[in-house]
Amino acid sequence: MDIWQQFLDGLFATGWLEFVAVVFGIASVMLSRVENIWVYPTGIVNTSIYIYLCIMGGLYAESGVNFYYTVMSMIGWVLWSKKNEGQVVLHISKSTDIEWRNSLVFFALCWGLLYFILKKFTDSTVPLADGFAAASAYTAMWLMARKKLENWIWWGITNVASIPLYFIKGYVFTSFQYLVFLVLSVLGYIEWRRRIRSSNTLIAS
Repeated sequence: MDIWQQFLDGLFATGWLEFVAVVFGIASVMLSRVENIWVYPTGIVNTSIYIYLCIMGGLYAESGVNFYYTVMSMIGWVLWSKKNEGQVVLHISKSTDIEWRNSLVFFALCWGLLYFILKKFTDSTVPLADGFAAASAYTAMWLMARKKLENWIWWGITNVASIPLYFIKGYVFTSFQYLVFLVLSVLGYIEWRRRIRSSNTLIAS
């Protein structure tokens, strides 16, 4: 009951800037699920706001990750927009075993580096959790820009880690946003897997 009351208090205390960021964030994930290019401009609005909010809340790794989101959104926007003779060049695909290994190595390196930086050079009170959430998000965004199915798995991990992280920092509405993101990541994985299977069926026929 205390947590529920804290959630309600935080929800009603949500500032307009956080509210705008959450709306654009949810819109971005929903657009990503249906492979719509507008995932990137809406995402850029969301991440730009969160760079500021995370710095104010002392979530330095999350601020860095939102800067990374912004840069990768621009890159992803270009990659998703590429066409050859009117046809989209980049298609949804599964990661190979080597790509899975590279993703895990990338995640581990990011987490270790972020934890060291947060612990050594900042006043972060949650360096391990902040670093973990940021590292999984780095991995998810990297895979999303390349339209890899597994980006949804990494987003799911990021969402699970971010729900309590933002809650304890007082960004209750953002914590709720990540709960919505968690549901959308499952739906996104199902939708992208269906699209892969439909594409493979068309090729086979």
